[in-house]
Parts: sequence; structure tokens; C-alpha cells
Amino acid sequence: MNVRRRHISGIAIAAATALGLGTLSACSDSASAANTDKFDVVAAFYPLQYLAEQIGGDHVHVTSLTKPGQEPHDLEISAQQTAALGESDAVLYLKNLQPAVDDAVSQSEVRTKIDAASLTTLEKHGNEVGGHAASHDTSKNDELTDLDPHIWLDPVRYAQVAQGVGKAFEKADPKNAADYRTRTAALVKKLDALNTEFKTGLADTKTKVFITTHAAFGYLAERYGLTEEAINGLDPESEPSAERVKNLEKMAKADGVTTVFYETLVSDKTAKTIAADANLKTDVLDPIEGITAKSRGKDYFSVQQANLKALQKALGSK
Repeated sequence: MNVRRRHISGIAIAAATALGLGTLSACSDSASAANTDKFDVVAAFYPLQYLAEQIGGDHVHVTSLTKPGQEPHDLEISAQQTAALGESDAVLYLKNLQPAVDDAVSQSEVRTKIDAASLTTLEKHGNEVGGHAASHDTSKNDELTDLDPHIWLDPVRYAQVAQGVGKAFEKADPKNAADYRTRTAALVKKLDALNTEFKTGLADTKTKVFITTHAAFGYLAERYGLTEEAINGLDPESEPSAERVKNLEKMAKADGVTTVFYETLVSDKTAKTIAADANLKTDVLDPIEGITAKSRGKDYFSVQQANLKALQKALGSK
């Protein structure tokens, strides 16, 4: 992917490891606490943290490398986090989403390394994803060479990842395998129900096209027969070209688009500017990369249900 903007070299990681062998902070949301009497899991960011907590229950101690409100693409690894990673029983990450995490994991001696990207299928996505022909969009889809990491926004793929994580936990911590199987099955059942809720709720709408600030919702769009048109590509902080903005405004009029969606962890300036120029509304569609006080919900499921309501309103659900 081309979302690499901050990169920690192998030398820097090694140095951070050496520096991080001292006293560790007890902060539970920064992966700085490990080596407990439970199965210690370091998760790269919120969607993976949530899976680990839901599947592990009382048997696991989960910490996250990405703090609430922190944009995960930009994560840099601290010395304390690197040290805690080395002392954990397992690490759960998504390869190619966070370069600094990939570097740290590759050099870590943690026994169980779980790459969520290997537990489902990833596709190459660009600014436009879905079934819409977009014949009036003349902009080039330059980012189609990038694998889209946003698998958790598709409940079906997220359930596949959950099943893989559950099996990995069973293997790594066999004394609690039965509980992991039970909790994984319960989580997958909830995700299946969420999938049905999205499928039913988006089946009959006036338009099938929606605009977002960055291309995080491609898998969701494909799953439910929609088309996502992203202002930016997979990089949430890239700047759109003047041609892209012009084409988006033309497309919005042609396809009956009513709303430009922005997200909680990235500036809404571009979305509001385009919306004002095209006489469109704005609303939040949350990529669930972290839960904060601004989130429309307290966990993955409640935020996804808020996303569904926002899409239904914007698309004109009948």
C-alpha cells in the first residue's frame, strides 16, 4: 500500500527495544502492560482489540498499540510499547496497515503472531468501489494497486477474521480452548445478524451511491450493492485533485447523491467544502478505527448500527 507516511526503521525499533526494557507504564490502552497471569494479547488498533476482548473474555489481558482518537495509519511505536510487545503471549495486527507495527512484529520474539489480513480475502480498491459504472467520472483510479485493509467494516469478512483469531487463541492457550470456541461462535452469530440487518436495511434505496472522505467503505459497499465514491483514496489525509472534486460534484448531481460523509478522526474541512459547493448535506460515517467521545456508539456494533442509519438516511431508504 501507499499509506506509508511515517516509517520506523529496523535500527530505530531495535533502539526502542533497548530503551524500553525499563519500567513499564500501567496504561491499559497503550500496550504498555504485559506479562500478567492471563493470556496477554497486544492488538494493533481498535477493531482487533475488540475481537480479542470479545473472544478472550476473562482469560485474556488485551492492550492496544493505538490510543483512542489516534489515527492508526500514522502510528509510531514507543519504547514502552515495543518492550511490552516482546513480553506478550500474542500479537494481533493487520499487515500493511501500520508500517511501524509490521516492523516491530517482524523483529519481536512473541510466539503467536496473528495477521488478520491472512484470515480473510483482501482486494485492490481505489477511489471508486462498487457496482456503479461512473461513466461520467473521468478521473484516474491511481490507487488500484493498493490492497484495501478496511476488512472490519464488512461484517462477513470481520466474522471470518474472528473465526481465525479464535482458532489461534485455542492453539496458543489450549487450557481455555473451549471457552474461546464458545465466545467466537457467539460473536460470529452477532456479526451474521448485523450482516442481515445491513442487507435488509439497504436493499431498497433511491440511490446506491455515497461519497466519503477516504476509501474506507469499499468492502461494505460491495457487500450490499452500493458504490462508494471517495474524495481521497485509501490514505485518509491525502488531498484530492481539482479534477476529482469537479467529477465528484458532477457525479453527485447525476446519481442523486444527497450527502458527503466525513469521519471522526480526520478533518472534515474538505468534505464540508465540497458539500457546500455542490449544495449537499454532510454527515458522519465512522470507519471505526477507534472509539472516542465523538463516536456514535460505545463499541463496534453500536457504531455500525449508527452507520447503517446514516446510510439509510443519505441513500433514501424506502
